[in-house]
Formats: sequence, structure tokens, C-alpha cells
Amino acid sequence: MPPAPSPAAAPEQPVGGAPDGLPDGATARLDARYGRSSGTRRRGRWIAVAVAASFVVVFAAWVVFAAFDGDGAKLESTDVGYIVLDDRAVDVQYTISTPPGAEVSCAVQAQNQKFSIVGWKVVHLPASSTYSTTYTTSLATSERAVTGLIYECWLP
Repeated sequence: MPPAPSPAAAPEQPVGGAPDGLPDGATARLDARYGRSSGTRRRGRWIAVAVAASFVVVFAAWVVFAAFDGDGAKLESTDVGYIVLDDRAVDVQYTISTPPGAEVSCAVQAQNQKFSIVGWKVVHLPASSTYSTTYTTSLATSERAVTGLIYECWLP
């Protein structure tokens, strides 16, 4: 008679004979209780694939729109400097770069030591024949300014 295999050599068998280690029928009862079936798993995969594909399509459309949008950077503004004239006035110097013939509007501001706005003016700049033009705007302030700068420029 051949010797019996040692317990160390025998492969482990799950308790109850089920491959997942649960007693016979437990997996089926749990799946039935929680609504798990091959159909719900398949449906979940299809939903995940559809959501991922939707994200890819939206992202690709955004990239194409951003790349071929004709309204690229047509306007640039650069702060050149400022001169504090006194406690109630500041001159702000800035350069506007835009295609020749384009009118531009800019909001110019002055700030105090606490970064509060103490002067503000919207200026409408006429069309220029050159790409870059430097302007100086005088602002009246409510108290002493420590800086003057461009807040924002736009094409009207």
C-alpha cells in the first residue's frame, strides 16, 4: 500500500467545497440578496465604458475648439511704471499690443499700502496704426497710492 500523502503536501481545499471559501450555495444566496448577476455586472461595465467614452469625446472636442478658435491672444497689456505725483494723484504708464486699427478699453487702478483700490478709471483708447503703443493715464486717488497698474483691457 502506498504511503498516505503528508498534510503539508496536500493542496488546501476550501471549506465547504466552494472555490471562494464560502459554504455551498452561500455565494448564490449573497448574489441574490444584493442583486448581483452576470447581467448587472455586464451593464455596469457598459455604463463605465460609455461614461469614459463620453469624457474622451468632450475632451477631444474642447481641444479642437481651443486649437482652432480664431480669437487667440489679440490683445496684450503690460504695466510699464507709475509715478506718484502727490497724496491725491498718480500717473500710470502701460503698453497695449493689439493689431493695428483696433480700439481698446482698459481699467486702470491705483492701490494703497494695504492693496486697497484708491483710484480707478476706465479709459477708451483710440485705434492705433502700430502694433504696440504706450499710454499714460492720470488717476485721482482718495488717499496716497503706492502703485498704479492695469486691472484689465478688452476689445469693445
